[in-house]
Amino acid sequence: MTVSRLQGIAPTIFGVMSTLAARTGAVNLGQGFPDVDGPPEVVAAAVGALHGGHNQYAPGPGVPALREAVAAHQERHYGLRLDPATDVVVTTGATEAIAAALLGLVEPGDPVVVLEPYYDSYVAMIQMAGGVRRPVTLRAPDFRLDLAALRAAAGGARFLLLNSPHNPTGTVLTGEELAAVAQVAVEHDLTVITDEVYEHLTYDVPHLPLATLPGMHERTLTLSSIGKSFSFTGWKVGWATGPADLVAAVLAAKQWLTYTSGAPLQPAAAYALSEADAYPRRLAASLRERRDLLCAGLNAAGLPTRAPQGTYFAVSDIRGLGWPDGLSFCRALPERAGVVGIPLQGFYDSDEGRHLVRWAFCKRPEVLEAGLERLAAADLTYGR
Repeated sequence: MTVSRLQGIAPTIFGVMSTLAARTGAVNLGQGFPDVDGPPEVVAAAVGALHGGHNQYAPGPGVPALREAVAAHQERHYGLRLDPATDVVVTTGATEAIAAALLGLVEPGDPVVVLEPYYDSYVAMIQMAGGVRRPVTLRAPDFRLDLAALRAAAGGARFLLLNSPHNPTGTVLTGEELAAVAQVAVEHDLTVITDEVYEHLTYDVPHLPLATLPGMHERTLTLSSIGKSFSFTGWKVGWATGPADLVAAVLAAKQWLTYTSGAPLQPAAAYALSEADAYPRRLAASLRERRDLLCAGLNAAGLPTRAPQGTYFAVSDIRGLGWPDGLSFCRALPERAGVVGIPLQGFYDSDEGRHLVRWAFCKRPEVLEAGLERLAAADLTYGR
């Protein structure tokens, strides 16, 4: 029997839809993983670490070389100065960083403000930590931050869980929006946990970490990972950075989750951040082209789609096709068209996302073209 703290948390939709893709042979434009690996020299660094004796437990906070590389990355890109010994902790991907941050900081009953739609692990971990979710909706079609709604939700809250570049909408918060977030955080004495895993994957707009704004460094815990920026999603090497007391809270919970992981991958992640730092820029340029390819094809297939500012994902509104919701559309799509997408309604508390579907463009162009050809050839109208 499932314990009460897990009741009501559905199985992750990503696993459900990827299983459906494998069973039907559909083109999987659902789950956000690349189909080409990252830099071969980083793989070689991992192989070297395997042969070089890095096969036992790494230190709980992470190997020093990686903590130093993360600190150097934050200073080089954003001017944030961190002590690698106290202000950085390595995690099993950003997903564990999210879990450990919420478990280490949130008391039962604490309100947690979160942008809606949300990555599904946010909901699960807020519930496991005993927090109370307060969604602030990014509304279609533009998915911009509603500052009035943010201010209303912040009253009496202790935490804000922020995600920019935002999954699944692709919104990148502007400097003006982030300044308003910072003002709300200071006024309400919020601790902000900010998920920035797509920090280097933006298109024609800059990513600005919230921690760089006045008054925010001391109250912001920043999460990221090597998975998205370097196309190694399966490595599950992430980190949390920020003030020593917030990082210590992450470590206090993380030590009872995995304690440590990926010992030979951590030196390779350090190598990536230090020696392969140009790769994310090349990746972003390639993804921009693939974004444009996907969005043009979806629009041509009768699936109105907004070009995202960042991440791996684009969102279509399928209400014009007559389907009752995105879930029914996505469940039928593998048989109807041989393609898999992700319905967004499970990432909302409200009905705002009922007819929204997310597609991943972090695939090779020929895979995207194959999926688009199938969509264009199929009758996507409900009931046909």
